[in-house]
Amino acid sequence: MLERRERLCAKIQTARAKVLPYKPIASGELVRVVGLTLEARGCRAPLGSLCSIETLTGELIAEVIGFEDNLLYLMPVEPLEGVLPGAKVTPLGAQQGIPVGMSLLGRVLDGNAQPIDGLGPLATHEQASRQAITVNPLARRPVNTPLDVGVRAINGLLTVGKGQRMGLFAGSGVGKSVLLGMMTRGTTADVIVVGLVGERGREVKEFIEEILGEQGRARSVVIAAPADTTPLMRLRACETATRVAEYFRDLGKDVLLLMDSLTRYAQAQREIALAVGEPPATKGYPPSVFAKLPKLVERAGNGSAGQGSITAFYTVLTEGDDQQDPIADASRAILDGHVVLSRELAESGHYPAVDIEASISRVMPQVVSEDHVNQARAVKRCYSLYQRNKDLVSIGAYVQGSDPKVDKALLLQPVVSAYLQQQMKEVVVLQDCQLMLSQLAAQCP
Repeated sequence: MLERRERLCAKIQTARAKVLPYKPIASGELVRVVGLTLEARGCRAPLGSLCSIETLTGELIAEVIGFEDNLLYLMPVEPLEGVLPGAKVTPLGAQQGIPVGMSLLGRVLDGNAQPIDGLGPLATHEQASRQAITVNPLARRPVNTPLDVGVRAINGLLTVGKGQRMGLFAGSGVGKSVLLGMMTRGTTADVIVVGLVGERGREVKEFIEEILGEQGRARSVVIAAPADTTPLMRLRACETATRVAEYFRDLGKDVLLLMDSLTRYAQAQREIALAVGEPPATKGYPPSVFAKLPKLVERAGNGSAGQGSITAFYTVLTEGDDQQDPIADASRAILDGHVVLSRELAESGHYPAVDIEASISRVMPQVVSEDHVNQARAVKRCYSLYQRNKDLVSIGAYVQGSDPKVDKALLLQPVVSAYLQQQMKEVVVLQDCQLMLSQLAAQCP
């Protein structure tokens, strides 16, 4: 048996010796530029590595996103300016690492993890690889502890557990960013990592100064890649935010990861995939988009014994308020629940505009008591009963006394609505939410 094992090891070593080592060619030349896709000939570099391209304004850094025969497909990390035909293309090697450390708290970084807040360089020399080690699903600790997010509607009716991945589904302009800001102020998590990806540049400063505030910023790391950055930078921003959250989780911290938005991540990958010739599939999204979504989302969650947790909220932009949008549908299937924001509620001045009928937390029964679950169901039933009969009441078709349960729901509607609404800077702790919920549920039919 021992001799057979030694012979097998010898064969493996011989096979490894026959594998040709990677030999990068010094440089090549740029032969074609279409949109943001650059084609280089004469140099060889692995997927995901960086190359330097000579331009009129200096060096342009681009990443290898594909190849065909002796052509390399690259996409710039920076704005594409001053590129000439036949420009020199030089491989730089593998992907650059991400600076990590406690000094990241309070800083605002771009997709490459470089500071953009004007506070000087990062006070750390520690680097982490962009590619995180996959956590064995059997080694992950179960989600069984609630996380306080400071929002009454979520704490009471959609309780979130440490290590849960939630989706925040909404159309444009219904209060996604404000709700994220409310959670940053009210959460009991040790560290907050915020990814602002593909949104308006104006929102970045507003979110940091007005929504996050000084107190929230002190324990937060913000990764920003606005809509005018390259698709590659937007893609990197999501992965950088997740990698920074993983670093703090490995230190034993409870991390709240807020990603705004997962849809922009998918759209960035769509731009890159279509540029290299990948065929479109569902509504123009190539198959690689639906392959990358679970890879990103599955990196969040609880760590193994001795590690902390990453509780993640991913906003999903439902175009035209269509809940069956392909990205929304794919995200809903891989997340541990979803919070739906209603445009109808937002237009009526009901904030946060959480539609509790369409929302669900799949791990809520594992993180709260059975009494809490029953109380939440009672309040939901009362709210739903009102919603189903409000049209009849508004047109005068309902006669009071016809159904005692409907009468009770109509009477309690102002109280239920007041429970679900909350001021932007108001923080309600989990215990108070549960106490108020129990008092409200006792009145429900």
